[in-house]
Amino acid sequence: MGRHRSDPMGLARLALAVVAAGAVVTLLVIGGRALLASSGAPLPERERASALATGPAATTLQATGQVPTVRIECLAETCPLVTVRVPGGDVLQYREMSRGEEVSYFEPELAVVLSDAGTVRVTENGKPRDQGKQGTRDSFTIRTPN
Repeated sequence: MGRHRSDPMGLARLALAVVAAGAVVTLLVIGGRALLASSGAPLPERERASALATGPAATTLQATGQVPTVRIECLAETCPLVTVRVPGGDVLQYREMSRGEEVSYFEPELAVVLSDAGTVRVTENGKPRDQGKQGTRDSFTIRTPN
């Protein structure tokens, strides 16, 4: 009576459950990383030099005296593809923006491409840039003053 037979089917079910749980965790991690990457959030190593500024965060940046190299504000319901990158380096933003959304970057040099220059307000080193015409593409490079 003290003998107990191991159930091979029970062990197989347990192994299958462990593998399935591992697969679910792996998919959640991969999906979370992809979601963060597609949200346009700066990569951790870029956070010191670049910042996403909206609402109170933008006010805090102004209060500290830091002037972003470029600040872009979406004026339309949706602003088509806005690209900001370090020339020859990282892409900091490559996505659409929503009305009222603002981004600011503090890199020494930035290349900017606006799919529709008439939908955004751009500030270069604290000075407003002339707004482009509705429906026109605009690309330019901005450098911090020496």
